[in-house]
Amino acid sequence: MFNSRPTPTPASSSRKPSGHASGIGAGGPTTPPGMLRRSTTAPAEVARIQRRTVRILASAQVLGGVAFGATLSLGVLLTAAVAGDDALGGLATAALGIGTAVLAIPLAGMARRYGRRWSLTTGMLAALAGVALVVAATAIHSLPLLLLAFALVGGGQATNLQSRFAATDLATPLDRGRSLSLVVWATTIGVVLGPNLIAPGEALGRLVGMPPLTGPYLFTIVAQLLGVAVYVVGLRPDPLLLAQRLTAQSSASARAEIARTDRPVVARYAIFTLAAAHAVMVALMAMTPVHLQHHGATLPIIGLTMSLHVAGMYAASPVFGILADRWGRRATITLGQGLLAVSLVTAWLGADDMVAITVALILLGLGWSASTVAASALLTEASAEGLRTRRQGVSDAAMSMVGAVGAIVAGFVLAWIGYSGLACSALALVALPVVLIPLARTPRP
Repeated sequence: MFNSRPTPTPASSSRKPSGHASGIGAGGPTTPPGMLRRSTTAPAEVARIQRRTVRILASAQVLGGVAFGATLSLGVLLTAAVAGDDALGGLATAALGIGTAVLAIPLAGMARRYGRRWSLTTGMLAALAGVALVVAATAIHSLPLLLLAFALVGGGQATNLQSRFAATDLATPLDRGRSLSLVVWATTIGVVLGPNLIAPGEALGRLVGMPPLTGPYLFTIVAQLLGVAVYVVGLRPDPLLLAQRLTAQSSASARAEIARTDRPVVARYAIFTLAAAHAVMVALMAMTPVHLQHHGATLPIIGLTMSLHVAGMYAASPVFGILADRWGRRATITLGQGLLAVSLVTAWLGADDMVAITVALILLGLGWSASTVAASALLTEASAEGLRTRRQGVSDAAMSMVGAVGAIVAGFVLAWIGYSGLACSALALVALPVVLIPLARTPRP
């Protein structure tokens, strides 16, 4: 799956840059805006830039979370209404996942070549175009155009996923999990706020003559525009380009040590764990609004339930980041899978109980968070510098693709054996990462 040899690093730190970005490769592009144009190798200066980078990424994640939270809550309902079939509601989440998967690898390649700043900005702009198309597709009642729109919105999700890896570009092994988790945590504010903007957004949408259920996307558009501005203005110097420059300036022995520590088997396990946890989370989460609607829940109740779920996904991530750094990645992954299992059992046994479903959704978010934070840190440290960005892109694509498939399958499983059967069948995907965890043996950072 992976080439175990890292991409060759540019030679010689003693030679001054000649208009090409160091660390990108011979014949690379002219140094992009935002790249450090002088040598900045002092550890204290790098640490300062890392702290600022995490703050900028966290700020943008708040805004991205507003857009993501509203999209998740409304997408299934909009698609079911346009398609005229509740079983097809999961196509919205599927389209979002496919779009994220398709865009994740190109955006990772753009990050490798031009830096995180332009990659993250491009993803946000794609999502902005997608949101505008969602409103247009709903107005003309076009299911194909609506699914295309949600696929473009996947650019925003690809950006959110890549942001957590951007937080690790300049991190040390001892604080990698914490840095990553702080950016994940920042999403909490947006994704909790987003679903609760449904009711006021609908009122605002009616005032301006928007189609039903699309009013909240007015808030999404504003949040996306602000997020673009944060990335363009704030992400300077670019953390990935600076990390590449520092690697290029390191000694030959240091670069050889980076290459020696590459562990492709561990990286494959981390990607599998990320994909499995995401598939479980998306499958249950995507069908919960439809299930609750069938049980008479109102839009505000559905929005509150989804808010609590996404709070579970993001709010406790710093705790899991600290645990991943202190306990180790494997122990935290095991904890996450245990939380997912308890969530599914709760949903299985309490499918007709609103309180039980809410508890299950919170636990589902917590389990996803623990597994995602720990496995993302594991993937980063198991990959040599020359392979890291590409593997991160593959990871995001894999997560999104299995999430898309899970959402499609979940819709038919819900129609076939109900919400309880859906929760029970997802337990198999929880067991596999635990069984395969010996593959993740790696020295503790």
